[in-house]
Amino acid sequence: MSTVVRQLPPITQLEVLSLLGGNDRGLKLLEKEFNVKIIGRGGRLSIRGEEEDVEKAMKAIKGMLKEIRRGRVLQPDDLEKVSKDVKEGKEVSLIGVEVYSGRIIRPKNPAQEKYIKAILENEIVFAIGPAGTGKTYLAMAMAVNFLKEKMVNRVILVRPAVEAGEKLGYLPGDIYQKIAPYLRPLYDALYDMMEADRLKEYVDRGIIEIAPLAYMRGRTFNDSFIVLDEAQNSTPEQMKMFLTRLGFDSKVVITGDITQVDLPKNVVSGLIHAERILKEIKGITFFHFTEKDVVRHPLVQEIVLAYERAKKKEEKNTENRERG
Repeated sequence: MSTVVRQLPPITQLEVLSLLGGNDRGLKLLEKEFNVKIIGRGGRLSIRGEEEDVEKAMKAIKGMLKEIRRGRVLQPDDLEKVSKDVKEGKEVSLIGVEVYSGRIIRPKNPAQEKYIKAILENEIVFAIGPAGTGKTYLAMAMAVNFLKEKMVNRVILVRPAVEAGEKLGYLPGDIYQKIAPYLRPLYDALYDMMEADRLKEYVDRGIIEIAPLAYMRGRTFNDSFIVLDEAQNSTPEQMKMFLTRLGFDSKVVITGDITQVDLPKNVVSGLIHAERILKEIKGITFFHFTEKDVVRHPLVQEIVLAYERAKKKEEKNTENRERG
């Protein structure tokens, strides 16, 4: 394959600096990733190399310029992300959720990318899917991002405690000690997204609140980002109570796995009930993940699939017994 030279349309000096970084760090990385030579003169970038490599480098640069012109400040790992997308034949995507300390949490697959967009575009989002799809973690990252960017004043993270009945009396300790184990996963995620001192300060000041679902009764949240996790273990009455807490300039994300309902057999899941009666309302969207979207250890995906197969087999056996 012969060597070719391609020239990009003129760009400003500021765009060149944003793209290539200080000391031409970005330039060197791009040259290394695509095995090309990039030459910049007077707002023009020329790329020389094998034709296929040049085309890939041009695609990467155009994708990054598009983000720069949207006002995005490129981070060091953006170049690596773009290079990976181009090499794998994917569309260049730099969607990411910036949390504290400058860390950017990125979607790991197309489903997660669409999920982030759904949260941005809707007031209420229901995310339904198996464990390991990132539905709760990304919702919390979006909540922290909204707080960081001052788009909301508070973040409220909610879970049904001890399944849906919230019967805590048999546990030792005061009420806070009783509910702590059921809210711990939310704290663990927050520690990934912000410094411990900041988290403590925000919790102490009520800027971030982590509470059981029962504590939401009688309240209204304005200028808030509210996440309800494990929503499959809410009852229809609890779900209605929660949804009607929505105030002005707020956003709600509700996550759950309808295959892991811990309610008594005769109690309908509030999550399943909500999808049935709310799916036609504008401003509310239901986003479904599947086992193919699991991004944890590969064994987790296999475990999810195994349980799905077992459930289908059990349902078929039950159906056959009823017929017989």
